[in-house]
Amino acid sequence: MAVAEAQLYAQVSNKHRSRSTSALLEPLLAKGFPAHIAQKALVATGQKTIEDAAKWLHSHCNDPSLEDPIPQEYALYLCPTGRLHSRLQDFWKESKRQCGKNRAHEVFPHVTLCDFFTCEDQKVELLYDILKRVGDSFSQIFPPSISLTLHASPSYLGFFIDDSQANVLKEFAVAFSSEASALADCHVKPSLKQFHLTLAHRFYPHHQKTLEQLAKCINPGEPCQWVAALYSRDMRFVHYQRLRALFQYKPQNIDELMISAGDLIYVDPTQQREVSEGWVIGTSHRTGCRGFLPENYTEKAHESDTWVKHREYVFETASGSFTKTEKEPSVKLNGEAHNPSMSRSVTNVLSLQNAALRRGVLVMRHGERVDQVFGKSWLQQCLTADGKYYRADLNFPSSLPRRKDSMKQFECDPPLSSCGIFQSRLIGEALLDQEVTVSYVYSSPALRCVQTAQHVLQGLKLNQKVKIRVEPGLFEWTKWEASRAIPNFMTVAELVEASYNIDTSYRGNFPLSSLVPSESYEDYVSRSSAVIKQIITACPSKGKGVILIVGHGSSLAPLTRALTGLPNRDSRDFAQMVRKIPSLGLCFCEELKEENKWQMVNPPVKTLTHGANAAFNWRNAIMED
Repeated sequence: MAVAEAQLYAQVSNKHRSRSTSALLEPLLAKGFPAHIAQKALVATGQKTIEDAAKWLHSHCNDPSLEDPIPQEYALYLCPTGRLHSRLQDFWKESKRQCGKNRAHEVFPHVTLCDFFTCEDQKVELLYDILKRVGDSFSQIFPPSISLTLHASPSYLGFFIDDSQANVLKEFAVAFSSEASALADCHVKPSLKQFHLTLAHRFYPHHQKTLEQLAKCINPGEPCQWVAALYSRDMRFVHYQRLRALFQYKPQNIDELMISAGDLIYVDPTQQREVSEGWVIGTSHRTGCRGFLPENYTEKAHESDTWVKHREYVFETASGSFTKTEKEPSVKLNGEAHNPSMSRSVTNVLSLQNAALRRGVLVMRHGERVDQVFGKSWLQQCLTADGKYYRADLNFPSSLPRRKDSMKQFECDPPLSSCGIFQSRLIGEALLDQEVTVSYVYSSPALRCVQTAQHVLQGLKLNQKVKIRVEPGLFEWTKWEASRAIPNFMTVAELVEASYNIDTSYRGNFPLSSLVPSESYEDYVSRSSAVIKQIITACPSKGKGVILIVGHGSSLAPLTRALTGLPNRDSRDFAQMVRKIPSLGLCFCEELKEENKWQMVNPPVKTLTHGANAAFNWRNAIMED
């Protein structure tokens, strides 16, 4: 048992136990569940229905922590609803799209009344009663409307609440905390700082102007009904990351975790360093079980996605008169509720910003390479006794391009697998479906990158219109070359002879002779920064087309961060980050011409996720006992 958890057990065990019993508890006791476990299930599901609690108990039947007496943590928030909430959701969504995720996106729009505190499971009902009683006592003096004033700094953006109204909210928070401390034996601290509703926090300073523009489109006077809501979270996982499962995964080994689409997973970042590439170890929020799972089956989730809403008190205010016929979206915990009719003000700003967009840069990792599937000795599996190539597996390419030097050079400059070719063409078709116009294509000299560019262009139906510019400066970090030497790449003439659509007039910014074996990390990011700036300069800014750059896993961060003005990643974290980039991983930057800057946004298409498919020997598998 971890030291921190042992301390929690000790704290809980020394508390006096209440004998109060929820009306929902009796049916669960009648089903044979122990009282403390039944109470735990009710609390974990917000004490809403017996069915929810029973389902939770069934899901957690193999949870090793089921008997642990660690309570939940609770917080009291004041949350907007109605049109104001919808406008805030618009801001959440658009700020993430334009500026990337910041700390505010982890939690839904709210004003903190009482920060997180612990409460024993059997005393949670007392908190519900206290919330209603204190809410009733303040209902007549609650502000008829709440004035919100926009405040901005280089690392914070949000609305501040007028002092006179904030004082009433503070009195409400103090009253709730006093009763909760006295009656439910909780140590509750009311928030006494400047009351505020955060819009963005811990963002890059160069995003401040864009975020402010979006925030000014929010009318804080929109009709709104304010709700005091009680939420809980599992205190064991406060500092963990959250992932959401995109697909179902059935374990192949005993130490793997079964997940269903939509499951939320707690992941401790400190435990991932020793995990095999492509995998993470985590704990399921739905089942409480722990194990390994494939990382590409998940996406990042928000902190509040795992929170449970218990009870709320609705304050009737003057600005609360809005009709349900407007079909406002329901409150979502992750700040991502979809509103099909975005407010005119936000739409106007977006149209102005889109008018300023001139170019886009799509940076892409190459497709699946043969040695990624068949190992470094793949070529030996495909050569006959007289040195001729043959297809030993359908995932080997049907043929290899001719080159003047030895075929052995393919070992250091491997081609795409058949799946890699298919992947690349599929991405091109997806870009075509999204009506993405590619005007320029740059590729690393590595054969796998040139082939990826060629097949993406085929999917786009541009292979006869747009030529590939082979840029040696786009080759990956040379320190990672196993041979400790720069590979002998196919020449431009050889590529043309092999029917690749190469721009023979292009002269690279970095000649091959300038690539140095085992270069330092600083030299590599400096090379990447220089080459992306030279590419941007070489492509006219009048058009609105996309510049496609096909490189390596190590290319995505240095190229895009240099373009958007972000600092370089720490070299100690770089390898771990690159390991997470799949074949054809994408990053997309778009230019804000009027602001003379670039920003990273969501790529126009999704990446391609698929599972492994091992070699199959029917004789060994079927015939032998």
